Amino acid sequence: MPVRKLTVADAAFERSPGQDGDIYVADMIDSRHGAPITIGYGRYGPGERLTETMAVDDVMVILDGGLTVSSKFGAVEAGPSDIVHMPKGETVTICAGDEGATTAYVTYPNWREGRE
Repeated sequence: MPVRKLTVADAAFERSPGQDGDIYVADMIDSRHGAPITIGYGRYGPGERLTETMAVDDVMVILDGGLTVSSKFGAVEAGPSDIVHMPKGETVTICAGDEGATTAYVTYPNWREGRE
């Protein structure tokens, strides 16, 4: 697999599966490309909330805006350049701040395969 540069401008966002809010994902690299991980971008509209039991290990890097991620262990606030790890099996609630948020994510394995 070749070295690739990824940009938000190249992302084809789609509504996050199972969501009807202003939450979108764009997988850029995944098993279709021979990778054991998924790399992509996420967009959360202002004040959007998502509760999910993690089917895979997920790492988010906040690019702009801000999020609060909470679980039974407490909550963390994250802003630009912060990294949040959400372990497989943990139930988390992700809440976007007033300005929404754009993230980059890496999951292992592919998060779509983990939902099956």
